[in-house]
Amino acid sequence: MQGCHKLQRYSSGKKGVTGFANISTRNKTHMSNTMQSSSPTFKNVRCLFTDIDDTISTEGKITQQAYDALWRAHDAGLVVVPVTGRPAGWVDHIARMWPVDGVIGENGGLYMRMTEQGLQRVFRYDEAARAGFRKRLEQIREEVLTKVPGSGIASDQPYREYDLAIDFCEDVKPLTEDDVAEIVRIFEAHGATAKISSIHVNGWFGDFDKLTMAKQYTQDVFGVSLGEENDTFAFCGDSPNDEPMFAYFKHSFGVANVHQFLPQMTSPPATITQSEAGAGFTEVVDAILRDRQTVS
Repeated sequence: MQGCHKLQRYSSGKKGVTGFANISTRNKTHMSNTMQSSSPTFKNVRCLFTDIDDTISTEGKITQQAYDALWRAHDAGLVVVPVTGRPAGWVDHIARMWPVDGVIGENGGLYMRMTEQGLQRVFRYDEAARAGFRKRLEQIREEVLTKVPGSGIASDQPYREYDLAIDFCEDVKPLTEDDVAEIVRIFEAHGATAKISSIHVNGWFGDFDKLTMAKQYTQDVFGVSLGEENDTFAFCGDSPNDEPMFAYFKHSFGVANVHQFLPQMTSPPATITQSEAGAGFTEVVDAILRDRQTVS
C-alpha cells in the first residue's frame, strides 16, 4: 500500500496444496488436489468481478504478474470487471486501456465499458443529482479535516462524480483505527453512506453500492440476473467495502491481506488466498482458468 504499513503476513491454519486457506463456515472450499475432478468447483464461472487497490495492485503498483493474469483471463474468455472505489476519471482510463469488459467505479455509482460505438458511461444518478450530492459533501469535508487531524482529501478527488474520499494512509501518515472510525461517524451523522477501503474512507449520498451496480451491470450487459446465475460469477476483494460482495457471491475470494480486516467483518470471503494483493489475485485467476479448462 502506498503510504500505508506493509501488507501484513498472517498465520492461517490449514492450506490446500495450491495455497488457498478457507476461513469461512459457508462454502467450505479448499484449493486441493481433490478439486481436480470431473466437477471442478469453478467450472461454471464466466465473469470475475474484482476490487483493484491491494487486490490487483500491490503497494500501489500493478505488477507484471497481476497484469499478465488479466491478459490470461481475457485470452481464455474469462470476463473481468473491476469494481472499485476509485473515481470516474480513473474508470474512464481503465475501461479504455485494460483488458477488461468494463469497470464499476465510485463504489457502485457508475460503470463504463468500451463498445463498438465508443465508451459507454452509465450513472446511477443524473448530473443534477450528482452536483447536489457534491455540494452536501462539502460540509462533511470541512468537518472531517477539522476533527480528524492528519486526515487528507484523496489525491484522486478532483476526478470524482459522487463521493468524497478521505485519505487515511495512501498519501498521508497512517491514521489510527479510532481516527478512521471517527471519519465514518462524521459521514453517517450527516446521513451519508461511508465505506472503508484499504486506503480511503469513501462517503456518498444516494442509494447504491458495489453490489447494486454489479447486479445492474450483469442485467444490462449480459442480460441475466446475478441472483439467478450466481454460480457463473465470482468476486475477489480485500477490505470492508467489499463485504456486501463477499456475502452475496457463492464464489467469493479475499486476497491474504484481507486478514487484517476480518475482525471488522460479519461476512468474510468464502476463500482466502495464500498470497497477498496482486499475487493473490493471480492465484484466483489461475484457479478459475484451471477448472474451466478441466471441463472444456
